[in-house]
Amino acid sequence: MDTTLALVLILAPLLGFLLNIFFGKQLGKTLSGTIGTLTVVVSFAVTLFFFLQINETNKPIQVELFDWIAISNFNVEFGFLLDHLSLLWLLFVTGIGALIHLYSISYMHDDENMHKFFAYLNLFVFFMISLVIGSNLLIMFIGWEGVGLCSYLLIGFWYKNQDYNDAAKKAFIMNRIGDLGLLVGIFIVGYVFNTINFAELKAIFLAGGLEGKFTMISIAAASLFIGAAGKSAQIPLYTWLPDAMAGPTPVSALIHAATMVTAGIFMITRLHFLFDLAPEVQNAIAIIGAITSLVAATIALVQTDIKKVLAYSTVSQLGLMFLALGLGAYEIAVFHVITHAFFKACLFLGSGSVIHALHNEQDMRKMGGLRKAMPITFITMLLSSLAIAGIFPLAGFWSKDEILMTAFHASPILWIIGSLASIFTAFYMFRLMFLTFFKDFRGTEEQKHHLHESPALITFPLIVLAILATIGGLISLPGNSWLNHYLMPFFAKEHHAHVLGQTEYILMGIATVGAIIGIAVAYAKYIKQNQVPGEDASFTGMSKVLYNKYYVDEIYDALFVKPINSLSNFFRDYIETGLSALVFGFGKAANELSFQGKKLQTGSIGLYLFMFVLGFCAIITYLFIV
Repeated sequence: MDTTLALVLILAPLLGFLLNIFFGKQLGKTLSGTIGTLTVVVSFAVTLFFFLQINETNKPIQVELFDWIAISNFNVEFGFLLDHLSLLWLLFVTGIGALIHLYSISYMHDDENMHKFFAYLNLFVFFMISLVIGSNLLIMFIGWEGVGLCSYLLIGFWYKNQDYNDAAKKAFIMNRIGDLGLLVGIFIVGYVFNTINFAELKAIFLAGGLEGKFTMISIAAASLFIGAAGKSAQIPLYTWLPDAMAGPTPVSALIHAATMVTAGIFMITRLHFLFDLAPEVQNAIAIIGAITSLVAATIALVQTDIKKVLAYSTVSQLGLMFLALGLGAYEIAVFHVITHAFFKACLFLGSGSVIHALHNEQDMRKMGGLRKAMPITFITMLLSSLAIAGIFPLAGFWSKDEILMTAFHASPILWIIGSLASIFTAFYMFRLMFLTFFKDFRGTEEQKHHLHESPALITFPLIVLAILATIGGLISLPGNSWLNHYLMPFFAKEHHAHVLGQTEYILMGIATVGAIIGIAVAYAKYIKQNQVPGEDASFTGMSKVLYNKYYVDEIYDALFVKPINSLSNFFRDYIETGLSALVFGFGKAANELSFQGKKLQTGSIGLYLFMFVLGFCAIITYLFIV
């Protein structure tokens, strides 16, 4: 029965993809969207069944379908591993995924290719499930590449816009850089341990006796982290994620906030036993995560595109998750992944609701005063903004404070960096709220005339996610963490939750005061002083540097893109021209030989007999005389 249900879990979204890609036009938009949504709901229901089962038995479920690769003593089976970590991940992948599919039925209803959109979304869920439940690194890699493909298809979904196509290519290429690192790491693990099966690897590491392999383990961990940095948008491979906002807003919510970009955190957590033995790599992960969180947060301070603010916010929050991973606090990183999925999906969908009401306007300078016309969107986004800012007692408060407390005990410098990123988060999120929902409307009269709350299919997912963003932190309270207890069988060593002492209360107080200061500064600037960012050319000094994202894209363009283009042009204009002449020369020579040879084909039987006798005489001469 477990095998059958596991196949239903993974194949239901694939069925939705096939139905929509081949019959979507005939089915119609509403039915196409309904089928796409129901297939994900089925996967969520099966996930819930397995989740309840593993809670009762406390034993992981392994499903081995067949032997896939067998080379000497190296074997790879095609199978699935449904353990505490994978099922927890699947709950929000399929649960939030179902809500976003439901949202998309209304959001994408006017698009002529709506059936393709749902086909791609279903295909993404199929590959994401494959990534999460694969029993070995190779199946995980298939899912890893698959979600990258779907990300490319969905970022460039509106392919008639060349800028969107460029954003899709940028995401695809930058992820390939990271994926090369992941592939090298997989090869090293397979070479050193003769297996890439997660359960077998865990048993090997727990058994010990790894003397002489620590160098290779560190190299493997570093390579795997490069893959994680690419997929989860960490420095220096983070610039693709903000550009990925070119895709429809449901894509930003599902793929580029709640699920795919957390794949790097999932992979490192899955292989925590390997990273525990590579402390230098863990230190690098923590430092890169902290720096990424701060750099992305500073860029978000001055952005004017509502989705770009949320995109850099996502990069910043992912940085905090990597900070926790680098400090060995895997369960805290998982906790922040879950709470972040709740409030960031709500914020992206809320921004989509605003964009939908304003007929695709994304510039916050042309918004304002929307809270009366869109009360549900406003309240849900407000709750999620409070959550991400770290205001007590919402979900983000608990998960973010756990990360900061862990950082404080490990390194005060990392704590300061994380705290600054958190203060900036509170500022830029309420800058977004004040510019979008308060004061007077700054758009056109036509937009103002058509202002309205979004339909129920859009607001219902917002309400559900806002509730989860409010109460989601209850799953892991300090000193009484259901999440830590649930994940205990998964981890190779026991992890303890923070016990609240005087130091912890002080740290929580500092974090809360910092968030309030960030909100207060935003209030003073955009409500009291009624400031509105000027035109792009009006930014000066540091604001201009931040608005242009530290010119990292321009630096990459100068260091990599232009030299590669120049080299390509050189090969095209000179090397390829010469090689083409050589290749075509061989072709001309063959043509000339065949032209001369065909003269022998005269149709004369006498000539053919003469040539036959001549050839026969030549053979006899060679055999008996020469």
